[in-house]
Amino acid sequence: MLDHVRPADGTPSPAADSLRDRVVLVTGATGGLGRAVALAAAAAAATVVLLGRKVRPLEKLYDEIEALGAPTPAIYPMDLAGATPRDFAELAAAVERGVGRLDGLVHAAAHFDTLQPFEQQTAEEWTRSQQVNLHAPALLTQACLPLMRRSDDAAIVFVFDDVERVGKAFWGGYGVAKHGLAGLASILHQETDSSTVRTHALLPGPMRTALRRAAYYGENTLVHPEPAFAAAAAVWLLGREGAALRGKVLDLRPTV
Repeated sequence: MLDHVRPADGTPSPAADSLRDRVVLVTGATGGLGRAVALAAAAAAATVVLLGRKVRPLEKLYDEIEALGAPTPAIYPMDLAGATPRDFAELAAAVERGVGRLDGLVHAAAHFDTLQPFEQQTAEEWTRSQQVNLHAPALLTQACLPLMRRSDDAAIVFVFDDVERVGKAFWGGYGVAKHGLAGLASILHQETDSSTVRTHALLPGPMRTALRRAAYYGENTLVHPEPAFAAAAAVWLLGREGAALRGKVLDLRPTV
């Protein structure tokens, strides 16, 4: 498994133009973390490909990015829950046709329904959890790797959860998928370590997001920070400075 590294001097932040001339694909681009990553990558001068389920929120985010004066983004609507290997291959081909390159991939999409006993989780919910949280990142990465290998410096960022925490009772398919994702990232790092493609992982810690509210419905999520701090770290990993943490988990959880 990938080793964890905690930032020594606070959460790393990218320079204003650290992603200039780079193309970055962000999944879950209209979710809490995904939206923040898309905006931060655009602010760092990347051309951002916005992948999400619903067109209207994607269009709104598109307009926000344009208002920043950032490079014009691209929209790619896709429901990861129903996506097939062919869909991912078509996405990679569309990115190549539209912008000609891919230098960064951030897997910010996530699906979590509710805490419940394993024996009560429906087959449909189990399957959706595996598809969105594990199968989609794996198959999308596989489809995009040939294009990313053409870059002289490309980075893949997986978003982890605390596997010790989500490996406990009632986390069901989500917990299993997150354990699988950690294994996938470790394998991918070993297979790309001598290439121009870097593998990273980000472990944000508690954030003020809808997923956090679903898992901790009795908690006041306002006590947690907005996802912007984690988004800045993700964008830092995408830039050349992030190469120092190749094959590492950037662990942003607060120390106790």
